[in-house]
Amino acid sequence: MVDQEKLKTFFKNKNILVTGGTGSIGQNIVSSLLEYSPQKIIIFSKDDSKQYLMKQKYIQHKNVLFHLGDIREYDSVEYVTKGIDLVFHVAALKQVPVCEEHPFEAVKTNVVGSENLIRACINNKVQKVVNISTDKAVNPTNTMGATKLIAEKLFKNANFMINNNQTKFCTVRFGNVLNSRGSVIPLFIDQAKYGEALTVTDPRMTRFIMTISDAAKLTLNSAYYTMGGEIFIFKMNAVKILTLAETIKKFFEKNRSQTLNIKQIGIRPGEKLYEELLHANEVEYIVEDDELLVILPDEVKGFYHFKNNTKPIYRSDQVKVLDENEIVNLLVKINNGIL
Repeated sequence: MVDQEKLKTFFKNKNILVTGGTGSIGQNIVSSLLEYSPQKIIIFSKDDSKQYLMKQKYIQHKNVLFHLGDIREYDSVEYVTKGIDLVFHVAALKQVPVCEEHPFEAVKTNVVGSENLIRACINNKVQKVVNISTDKAVNPTNTMGATKLIAEKLFKNANFMINNNQTKFCTVRFGNVLNSRGSVIPLFIDQAKYGEALTVTDPRMTRFIMTISDAAKLTLNSAYYTMGGEIFIFKMNAVKILTLAETIKKFFEKNRSQTLNIKQIGIRPGEKLYEELLHANEVEYIVEDDELLVILPDEVKGFYHFKNNTKPIYRSDQVKVLDENEIVNLLVKINNGIL
């Protein structure tokens, strides 16, 4: 864990851009950054309604600014990165079913948009850029994961482009971020509130999980650590989707006198029974501390205080799976009125 004083020094008076900053993860990154007194934070997104609502929330923060634009349009990205020190690239199409139905739209946002940002950051001499990725980029079976894998490769390669003399690029790989927009917990809770059956795709399915605050912490720490080309991964537990559904079912039946069912609907196109944090060929480049795994570029041999890890466990069906009590405690922790 990075010392808080070091983070305050690192982020203080920086000009920071957050693409996709109106989303649940982007907003948490913004609120975390404000603790460190940046010069300004620019929220870049194409959703005017979300920008309007977020402006009301941060109306007292004169250093939080908003720019309406599309990551797919290079001129817009090039303009908004002028004078920027740090970029957090959150903008993406993230919903697996949507990307399966509209694969080229996913390519345009997740791949072309990433390349636009890379070119613009190099041209404008941005210091550091952190790309948000996903465990679905490892051995992908769906369009979203495949596009995020390509984006990871673009960000790694950007460190070694012949015209890049200054900008450092890295990636963070998230697991499933609990209570983020479109994630399974809000879905189950909405179904329970309306007395509907909780829909489980396959009772064997497991997923890595992290809270939004963990995701924000990983992202900020990665910006501090990066020397260029790394992939940062938070050490996570996993959850069995059936156990999660059963826990929420029991909670509502106990506290709201409801009778609920769980309905198995089958795996959706592009889904896997388990997720992976690493490709097999990345294992030899892994270092770790108590919180993070870091995949180093081939050229790096030493990295801060991190130690080598030659046998990491990186499948969601092989790590610790939370039991019902642990899930309840986690739901209480992230509650914010959802239960």
